[in-house]
Amino acid sequence: MGNGCVLVVGGTAGLGFEVARHYLDGGKSVVITGRDPERAAAAAAGLGKGVTGLGFDLSQPEGIAAALAGVGPVSRLVLAAIARDNNPVRTYDIASAISLTTMKLVGYTATIHTLLDRLSDDSSVVLFGGRAKDRPYPGSTTVTTVNGGISSVIRTLAIELAPIRFNAIHPGIVGDSPFWVNKPLDAVVARTPTKRLATMADVVDATAFLLENRAMNGTNLYVDGGWMLT
Repeated sequence: MGNGCVLVVGGTAGLGFEVARHYLDGGKSVVITGRDPERAAAAAAGLGKGVTGLGFDLSQPEGIAAALAGVGPVSRLVLAAIARDNNPVRTYDIASAISLTTMKLVGYTATIHTLLDRLSDDSSVVLFGGRAKDRPYPGSTTVTTVNGGISSVIRTLAIELAPIRFNAIHPGIVGDSPFWVNKPLDAVVARTPTKRLATMADVVDATAFLLENRAMNGTNLYVDGGWMLT
């Protein structure tokens, strides 16, 4: 791994937080971001010494450059920010759809654009999508659309910005994540070939693999125990 920090956008909670913890435990300098500066600072303090917390909103991409002005160089970039938007077409909330679409399709790319002068040829980037791109549910139209976009944009980035590597990770239901804990998931487990749901540790391990394996580029990696096979 080259010189530079690990930057986790959307690292104040959930999977992004655990990825940040993984790299901090490995002795790396880590920066995490979230929408709220105070929450980001508190999350950074909770992780420990060597972590910086910054606040900016990916759905307002004009503010990204200023927020990241003091960050760099960047060796590993993880774009993990999500929004669990439930937005049925029959009751379509345009503002919510625009916010999520801007966050993931414009905000992610704007972050990469902002950091180009701080990424090196040895840097690598992982973008978070999700399996809703393949298995939609009522109300997931915007989520399904943006995650499908993530699966495509890594290919354009890998070609346009070579030799920087770009990959995407698409977790299924992560059984021990705060969102899913204590929810009825027996039916999902039953139709998963491994008979277990993905865990946060599984997703962190897969994220690190994409970031560190120099042969991985332009790849969509599914971490779901094979539940899409059924």
